[in-house]
Amino acid sequence: MSKSMEDSMNRNSSNMRREGANGNVDGRHSAVSTDDELLDIRTGALEHWHDSDEEETSKNLNSSSSNLMDTLDDLPPGIGQYEDFHTIDWLRDIARDRMRHRHIIKNKQDGIWEKVKSAHDAWSGWVCVLLVGVAAGLCAGIIDIGATWMSDLKEGICAEAFWLNREQCCWSVSKVDIDDEYCLQWKTWSEMFGGSRSGAGSYVVTYFLYMVWAILFALLAALFVRVFAPYACGSGIPEIKTILSGFIIRGYLGKWTLLTKSVGMMLAVSAGLSLGKEGPFVHVASCCGNIFSYLFPKYGTNEAKKREILSAASAAGVSVAFGAPIGGVLFSLEEVSYYFPLKTLWRSFFCALAAAFVLRSINPFGNDHLVMFYVEYNEPWYIQELIPFVLIGVLGGLYGSFFIKANIAWCRYRKNSRLGNYPIIEVLVVTFVTALLSYPNQYTRLNTSELIKMLVGRCGPEDDTDLCDYKRNYSSHQMNETYLKSMTSSTVIGDGVYKALWMLALALVFKGIITIFTFGIKIPSGLFIPSMAVGAIMGRMIGIGVEQIVVANHDNPFFENMCESKQFCRITPGLYAMVGAAAALGGVTRMTVSLVVIMFELTGGLQYIVPLMVASMTSKWVGDALGKEGIYDAHIQLNGYPYLDSKEEFTHTTLASDVMRPRCARYGSAVRNDPPLSVITQDSMTVEEVEHVMKSTSHNGFPVIVSRESQYLVGFVLRRDLNLAISNALKLQDGIVYNSIVYFTNHVTENPNDPAPLKLRKIIDMAPVTITDQTPMEMVVEMFRKLGLRQTLVTHKGRLLGILTKKDVLRHIAHLENQDPESILFN
Repeated sequence: MSKSMEDSMNRNSSNMRREGANGNVDGRHSAVSTDDELLDIRTGALEHWHDSDEEETSKNLNSSSSNLMDTLDDLPPGIGQYEDFHTIDWLRDIARDRMRHRHIIKNKQDGIWEKVKSAHDAWSGWVCVLLVGVAAGLCAGIIDIGATWMSDLKEGICAEAFWLNREQCCWSVSKVDIDDEYCLQWKTWSEMFGGSRSGAGSYVVTYFLYMVWAILFALLAALFVRVFAPYACGSGIPEIKTILSGFIIRGYLGKWTLLTKSVGMMLAVSAGLSLGKEGPFVHVASCCGNIFSYLFPKYGTNEAKKREILSAASAAGVSVAFGAPIGGVLFSLEEVSYYFPLKTLWRSFFCALAAAFVLRSINPFGNDHLVMFYVEYNEPWYIQELIPFVLIGVLGGLYGSFFIKANIAWCRYRKNSRLGNYPIIEVLVVTFVTALLSYPNQYTRLNTSELIKMLVGRCGPEDDTDLCDYKRNYSSHQMNETYLKSMTSSTVIGDGVYKALWMLALALVFKGIITIFTFGIKIPSGLFIPSMAVGAIMGRMIGIGVEQIVVANHDNPFFENMCESKQFCRITPGLYAMVGAAAALGGVTRMTVSLVVIMFELTGGLQYIVPLMVASMTSKWVGDALGKEGIYDAHIQLNGYPYLDSKEEFTHTTLASDVMRPRCARYGSAVRNDPPLSVITQDSMTVEEVEHVMKSTSHNGFPVIVSRESQYLVGFVLRRDLNLAISNALKLQDGIVYNSIVYFTNHVTENPNDPAPLKLRKIIDMAPVTITDQTPMEMVVEMFRKLGLRQTLVTHKGRLLGILTKKDVLRHIAHLENQDPESILFN
């Protein structure tokens, strides 16, 4: 992923306006009111050109579209496909799909079989997302069950049935505490080796085996990634965002990546590392989407259409991660998708629904919910609590900004130092340190999801943990309404809560620091759960503090509505933990709407939308004030992916002539003269000369001009298509030799004494997007964002001057923002 790619000229197929008989194009175009209208005009122009071209070259036409399909069928295999690490041509692919659809509609009246094909084409999208949703739900259920069992395996085993986790092993027991006092079926490793359940010896044995299991699981996860699928490391969301924006990464969504990611997630979470499996669920679901899309040629052979399935798969990934189907759809819309038409919204909702239904049927946690830490509150919140909620939001934004800067700095160091050459050793060191420091603290020893479940829960009469050690004034035999009311109301904390606060403070510092070094190591690792855990710890501590302030000042008029009497005040520290989890996650990812919906789907209560919204927006405002990028955008920039963020504004006053190539470019004090633009003439170059142009350059496409003297633009041809067409012609067509003239026109002059000409009219894009040299870069950037361009050609009065690629635009933006332009590695 870190290899450098040469500057490329990528093929595109769109046009603003045809000019003159030579097909010259002018960048001036009429204003369009919406992005969709601009897209329709663009694709409509391309379709019109294809139709008219076919009418021009065939005498016996039934319709232009049918002949277009015949022409496409006659092209050599591989024409129109994309190279690895390159950007797709959105408009070309959308136009191809519209022409394919028009061909199917036209043939619908030709018989029953054609009607069946038309019906299959209509419902294939729904069937595909259904299969993706079912597969995502099955994968999530298997991963959840496996991760829970292996996490418990670090501390002990169920003697009667080793395949059961601790909770399942102890279902027959009415009470199970953190030390397993009441569950004799669950054996600690000390007991399995003949020791006792408690005591110093037992503690040492259990501690040692806890570390051994953690290191073993982490080692297996790292080896699986290293050997079978290097792309399975990390969360995958930065790469998914880049892929959905139109970038090609071969193998990133393949079957081996799916298998390795699924197994690696279970092992990494079971190792007790400060990471989660919820983020990688998006990658797993996207792998399912990519695999199933190949069952339907409508999606498998069209990269733009395939991204509609991948957007729906991303929604299913979040749906099974948090049990939040609606939140998953909004996450796909807000955070990862680049092109999200209305039909994709409907299919994303259906895909998320199918995934949630399958996971609910599997019931991996045995609690009739889709997540481990599902809670349901009934207690009200008060207007005065908005003050601590805002404070929590501020702290979440501060933490998010600190985490992003620290994690990116560490990842950059890893990338540029020798540390990056030893990924497995780094994984083992991080795992060793994590296990060594986690075990002594009961809160860091817990699985992170179980920790969040404990923190967001409320203290009831049955809870006797340190976190619920309150000084109650009633004994347990007084089972009346007053007793029950007292057991759920706020009161003075006891010694156990003080101890828990100290342990939580240590856990907060440890989790906050170790996650910086964990996120980015070469194993599957998500960031949602660790961020939520840090926020939940912070929120619970603040909630206990607010609770004690209200209890101590219950007679203060400011708290009058929060207390019924001296003994009964209603403050829920668990709610503060939930708000804190949202604030920390929002500060790290900068999500807003989808985050709030995910969190209230987790709580099961709509009455807490306002606190969640307040904390999330405050967290985003504070985070944006300290740094505009979320963690995923920061990693995209770190890896040099060509991602043009549609949320950012371009406010500079540069022109296309300042950025295009070739040009005399000035970066700081250095002046670089670009080499001349490599072009191909329409009817005067031989096969040998064309191949020499391709061998002497590394560009991915070439402008086609009338002649070197006139420089009038004819079209654009992709390097891959040109290479395949010439290779096929030399092998399969009689008379084609290296001295054959290559023609990109309809009119071919044939001389009996000359070699047979090579006609390549079919592979040339006669309608490339062009602009003038005086076009403001603000308009150019918007064209690249909203049309999904790969490149645009720059002309002056119809004559070709240069080319602007997506990489050029990204490097120009980086230069204007005082960043390294060479950090953009791919095109």
